[in-house]
Amino acid sequence: MSDLPILLIEDDRFVAESVQQALMQSEFLVQHAADGLEGLRLARSSQYQVLVVDRMLPGLDGLRLVKQLRAEDVTTPALFLTTMSGIDDRVHGLEAGGDDYLVKPFAMVELVARVRALARRPAAQNRPTQLRAGGLQLDLLQRSVQRDGHAIELLPLEFKLLEYLVSHAGRVVTRSMLLENVWNIHFDPQTSVVESNMSRLRAKLNAHGGAELIQTIRGTGYRLVASSDAA
Repeated sequence: MSDLPILLIEDDRFVAESVQQALMQSEFLVQHAADGLEGLRLARSSQYQVLVVDRMLPGLDGLRLVKQLRAEDVTTPALFLTTMSGIDDRVHGLEAGGDDYLVKPFAMVELVARVRALARRPAAQNRPTQLRAGGLQLDLLQRSVQRDGHAIELLPLEFKLLEYLVSHAGRVVTRSMLLENVWNIHFDPQTSVVESNMSRLRAKLNAHGGAELIQTIRGTGYRLVASSDAA
């Protein structure tokens, strides 16, 4: 992999220089922005393969920056860099539209590996733009949801959770699968993050009535039924 453009948005000069050097040694092309407003301006061009974004930035913090990009349909994968290691901080980053999360201090080899993994993701134009199941219609470009013609407003993380369920409609998905693919957490944090988000998602999907679409498979996980008339 070489010559892939990366945008680094980091205000700490020492961290920025170290990250730039590590990525350039791995044959990435790196452009640097030292504050959130400049980073937002550059990221809007969608010319980058991956965004590496510090959580705490002058001008515009990393969460608001990525959330604004997602609102403008800029889907470039974003890796957050942060000093905050709590599970809530990680969830907030993913809810804002982030794709991965790395806590400072970190090993540069891990940073490079994570950037490579994000850069390998299929281009958005090669993915389906709509998903349908159980009376649901998801527009992946507009990030909008309808059930039987009724619009449903979802938070970014709720949309990501529903997208995963619809992509696996009719199949059982385990709690571990959801943690890994929706939250990018590869261990059990021993919290109710999956259950609480699933509960809110169910409530929103059922706001206009209709059969329960998300089944709980006791001791295993969840399944989104593929038929709109399933109970």
